[in-house]
Amino acid sequence: MENKTLSFYFNLTMFTNIGHFRYPAFIFCLLLYIFIVSANLAVMWIIIRERTLHEPMYIFIAYLSINSLCGATGFFPRFLMDLLSDTHLFSRPACFTQIFVIYTYLSNEVTILSIMAYDRYVAVCHPLHYHSKMNSKTVFALSFFAWVCPACNLTITLNMTVRLPLCGNNIQKVYCASWNIVRLSCVTDAINSIAATLGAVAVAVVPFGFILYTYLRIVVACWKSSSEVRGKVLQSCFPHVISFVIYVVTSFSDTALSRQNLDEINPFVAIFLSLECVVIPPLLNPLVYGLKLPEIRRHIVEILSIKSQGKKKSCRTLPKPV
Repeated sequence: MENKTLSFYFNLTMFTNIGHFRYPAFIFCLLLYIFIVSANLAVMWIIIRERTLHEPMYIFIAYLSINSLCGATGFFPRFLMDLLSDTHLFSRPACFTQIFVIYTYLSNEVTILSIMAYDRYVAVCHPLHYHSKMNSKTVFALSFFAWVCPACNLTITLNMTVRLPLCGNNIQKVYCASWNIVRLSCVTDAINSIAATLGAVAVAVVPFGFILYTYLRIVVACWKSSSEVRGKVLQSCFPHVISFVIYVVTSFSDTALSRQNLDEINPFVAIFLSLECVVIPPLLNPLVYGLKLPEIRRHIVEILSIKSQGKKKSCRTLPKPV
């Protein structure tokens, strides 16, 4: 019976280091999750509502918000339950489902940033041909690449991970992670290692290289332009650069942490670093695009001003006390 339990459940060991901090952590994380959902839904709603924003750049921003909602929903509900629970056992089907959702979110993030970089590259370097190159067929093809390719790659990689024989069930993390499960394997499978490495290169290194190349071309094009043109380009590209830097920093922190001996690291530092990639991008992306892009910011200000005017009028129409 013990062997069956060991093989069917994973134990998330990092929760044991939280102690009495679980209750304030639960309240803080619940408010954080509500804000992430609300902010990303607001960005999506504004883009859908305003016809002037029905352009490739804003459609791709909406994709980022959809992906952030998927990633946050794949992590927060179970994490909030574990914060209040005394046991942190995760069944194999639930664990691999969470791995698929979170890792698909991480892969989609970099592919969406790639097509956004390509969109800005065409807009800056080929402005006269922008509408012919970024037509509906191109947007559909790029969308298909951004959503379907990472899911297919992850399905193949995850299928190999599921088949690994395991000699333990303790995962040193607050959510299920593929690399932590691979480290529990009883055997060293060269084929799985090579396939995992190639998959990581395909999903991470290639998009990173493409993004860096497109922005290098944008910088060269801006260098030859006037200061007014450079200002407009910077205004439209700066949020994308911020999102890319955030993703690189958070994903690198998580990757570096998974290769370390967590027993030698402060538990709160380890928990914070492990949460970065699933919390910070969904939190900051809607703020970056909502505050930095003038079109989205203008519509947010208009909506807020209309609501404030409506409240003032309702207050004026209240009957005076006798």
